[in-house]
Amino acid sequence: QVQLAESGGGLVQAGDSLRLSCAASGRTFSRLRMGWFRQAPGKERSFVASINWSGTSIFGTNSAKGRFTISRDNAKNTVHLQMNNLEPDDTAIYLCAGREEPAPWSYWGPGTQVTVSS
Repeated sequence: QVQLAESGGGLVQAGDSLRLSCAASGRTFSRLRMGWFRQAPGKERSFVASINWSGTSIFGTNSAKGRFTISRDNAKNTVHLQMNNLEPDDTAIYLCAGREEPAPWSYWGPGTQVTVSS
C-alpha cells in the first residue's frame, strides 16, 4: 500500500512563503497522480493542485493558483507544494493525496497545519 506523510507546515505572516513536502512509500508512486488539498475549519475540503507522472500540473479554481507551484520527484518518491505570498485565507490543514485514475483519490496523508496571520 501507499503511505503519505506531509511536512513543512507552520505559523507564518501574510506575504511569507512555505514549502510543503509529501513523502510517499511504496513502489507505485510514479503511477499515481498526486495532489494537494486543503481544509479550513467549517469549510469543505478543496482541491489545490495535482500533478501526473510526467510532471504536468493542474490547479484548482481557488486563489492558490498563481501563487502556488506543485512539483514531484519520482526518483525520491516526493511531491512538493511551494506556497508564495501566503494570505490569511490560506490557513488550513493541507493534505497530500494520490490516486490511480480512473479510481478516486484514495491515498491520503494525515495533513500538516498552515496558519497565516495578518
